[in-house]
Amino acid sequence: MHGVGISSGIAIGHAHLVSHALLEVAHYTVPADRIEAEVERFSQAVEKVRTDLETIRASLPPNAPPEMGAFINTHLMILSDRALSEIPKNIILAEQCNAEWALKQQMEALVAQFEEIEDEYLRERKHDVVQIVERVIKALLGHPGQPRVERQEQSLILVAHDLSPADAIQFKQHRFAAFITDVGGTTSHTAILARSLNVPCIVALHHARDLIQDGELLIIDGDHGVVIVNPDQDTLAEYRLRQEQWELEQQKLKRLKQTKAVTLDGTAIELHANIEIPEDVAHARAVGAGGIGLYRTEFLFMNRTDMPGEDEQFEAYRKVAEAMKGLPVTIRTLDIGADKQVDPNSLRTCTNPALGLRAIRLCLAEPQLFHTQIRAILRASHHGKVKILIPMLCNQSELRQTLHLIERARQSLRDEGTPFDPNVPVGGMIEIPAAALAADAFARNLDFLSIGTNDLIQYTLAIDRTDDAVAHLYQPLHPAVLQLVGMTIRAANRAGKPVSVCGEMAGDSQFTRLLLGLGLRQFSMHPAHILSIKREVLRTDITKVTRLVRRILSCPDVEKIEPLLAKLNA
Repeated sequence: MHGVGISSGIAIGHAHLVSHALLEVAHYTVPADRIEAEVERFSQAVEKVRTDLETIRASLPPNAPPEMGAFINTHLMILSDRALSEIPKNIILAEQCNAEWALKQQMEALVAQFEEIEDEYLRERKHDVVQIVERVIKALLGHPGQPRVERQEQSLILVAHDLSPADAIQFKQHRFAAFITDVGGTTSHTAILARSLNVPCIVALHHARDLIQDGELLIIDGDHGVVIVNPDQDTLAEYRLRQEQWELEQQKLKRLKQTKAVTLDGTAIELHANIEIPEDVAHARAVGAGGIGLYRTEFLFMNRTDMPGEDEQFEAYRKVAEAMKGLPVTIRTLDIGADKQVDPNSLRTCTNPALGLRAIRLCLAEPQLFHTQIRAILRASHHGKVKILIPMLCNQSELRQTLHLIERARQSLRDEGTPFDPNVPVGGMIEIPAAALAADAFARNLDFLSIGTNDLIQYTLAIDRTDDAVAHLYQPLHPAVLQLVGMTIRAANRAGKPVSVCGEMAGDSQFTRLLLGLGLRQFSMHPAHILSIKREVLRTDITKVTRLVRRILSCPDVEKIEPLLAKLNA
């Protein structure tokens, strides 16, 4: 079975199926004299789930990955939102239906709204809604709140339609070796948690929960997104050997933490981390990240009906700046908009969300929103080495307006006597082809550039890589993509300005030498990938790879580029 591998490694163990309560929901009419009791039954189920989540949060061990507590807090916020805790009651009253059915109807309405969101990270939040609803329905159906694991094998592999972070935390005490799910994506909370636990995980398998039987022997290959059910002895022996080799490689990688990232020809390379929440800093520091190359601030704005105030934002940014102890922290301004409003009730339709009012366009249209965030970031600059990164810049007019608003925020802090670093660098994300083509102008007028390859590839090729029908066409090696990345790096280097890649290409070791040959000297990626990228850097002689990279750039065909890339990495 093939899915999306979002946490690498190989696991071998027996399947443990997790129940999927949503499949058990039936619809029935509740007599008029029982409606109030049905509403109360729903309220009690919500309260039970709230208590369960608070118990899980309180029982987290001191050495638990910091993401765990943050995800539990997020699910508690979703549970408290009126959209889930109150509106189903109205449905029960209006339709005289059972609580399970009412909740499922409301869930489907919310999921439909999330499906319209273009941004992959925010779209994946629909799974958090579904996970919370699943827990409430289990409570309504009388299922146990705690997962039950009868077997005590050393290697247990969870098989679920979906798996919430709370479930994963509870199962952790049973020493599961991996987990696989029918749904989910690379930026789902489940995926982030899997990477933080360093547990192999595959998502988007579609029908694994239905096809795999409890107790069957499974091989999970997180690197290639492959699940093998009931392998024969030869396959099993092969994967056990691969597993031993992979574990040995991981031990070797850990030795590189204190090693400086310098190529064979003596070129120093900066390896930074991408983070979503302040607690991710611990993971970044654990692998020796040289800074935070991308702090996505959207997390502060999600799953709530109100905007985070300046002080709340400041505390989050300050926490990261102080935790990095003088290392650079690049904070990206808010990257939501169009159909991605904070309040789902204010959702507006947009025919083409990716081309709508989002990111810096939204911030320029809502200057007070932007003003509040910039003030918070500037205040945090007093506590560490902070940089401001502007997403989705397209033209110089947008940049002039943005710089004007940043200066306005600086002046407001000066007028109040609030301390901040007056020389905070301001950079721009190059993720629209038009911006890459105008990279020289952006490099002249900004302090640094950051190439967001995820969006750059999608906009260049007109492909949504989350759409199964066209995902196979998402191709980082497309000649047009490589030309845009190359010209952006050259423009920054000509202007003497730092440039980084913060998209998934930065964390994929097959592209490391290619990017080095293009002139890149700063990479930013998920912390889990830093050591493997460092290993590639240490093995590379830039003077030797540059000539082959030029051949790759001059090649007009992906099919001809791929063997050249293999030769480059040999």
